[in-house]
Amino acid sequence: MRILVLYYSRTGNTEKMAKAVAEGAQINPNLQVELSYHIEPEDLVAFDAIAVGSPTYHAQMPIEFQNLFEELGIKGLTLKDKVGASFGSYGWSGEAPAAILEIMKNKLEMRTVEPPLLVKYLPDGKSLDACRELGKKIAQALTTI
Repeated sequence: MRILVLYYSRTGNTEKMAKAVAEGAQINPNLQVELSYHIEPEDLVAFDAIAVGSPTYHAQMPIEFQNLFEELGIKGLTLKDKVGASFGSYGWSGEAPAAILEIMKNKLEMRTVEPPLLVKYLPDGKSLDACRELGKKIAQALTTI
């Protein structure tokens, strides 16, 4: 089984979170965990679980993720019943991870790990531990299918 931890990061904060999520997901040696900054929509279907790390800019997710989700629909690709999760850093409002999780759950029909994980500004030791816990939850959700 394969887990993708996909992220976007300008300042490095969400990247740090993504690395910790990937680390936590590796609790099961039978799971293959991949960390990526970019992926084509067609490649998403090869994964059994997808965690998306997104900062919030101007109360929105990055355009790259908006385009990715739109392309899935345009190309008729399905992620139905795959495990989905979201996380991200923010400075003011933090809407992006919740918006991503809503898309995963309601539009893509994924089984979501909730709630989204939010970290204000720079992730510290406690928040990176929370990221590792999210990774473990994703792995557990995947292995309890």
